[in-house]
Amino acid sequence: MVKHIILWNLKDEFSFEEKTEIKTGIKAGLESLQGKIEGLIDIKVNTEGLASSTADLMLDSTFESEAALKFYASHPLHQEVADTKVRPYTKQRSCLDFEV
Repeated sequence: MVKHIILWNLKDEFSFEEKTEIKTGIKAGLESLQGKIEGLIDIKVNTEGLASSTADLMLDSTFESEAALKFYASHPLHQEVADTKVRPYTKQRSCLDFEV
């Protein structure tokens, strides 16, 4: 299995209320992919970090294999969420993929 972890920071120009709405949209969009993309075992988005956090939200996803992760990355359903819910609002992305 492969874990795919992403940390994002949202753009500074958004207010606290806008960031809350954006995070809700990202969570709903990405978690809606569960059961729709072959090889995706689990997907969760955490939007409620502690005050000590340096990221605004985190994606924690699990895939059957590295090939399944590559399939997900280019899948049209994932691309739609990324293009409409994530990329327009984020300024920084950090990713760590690893085998478990």
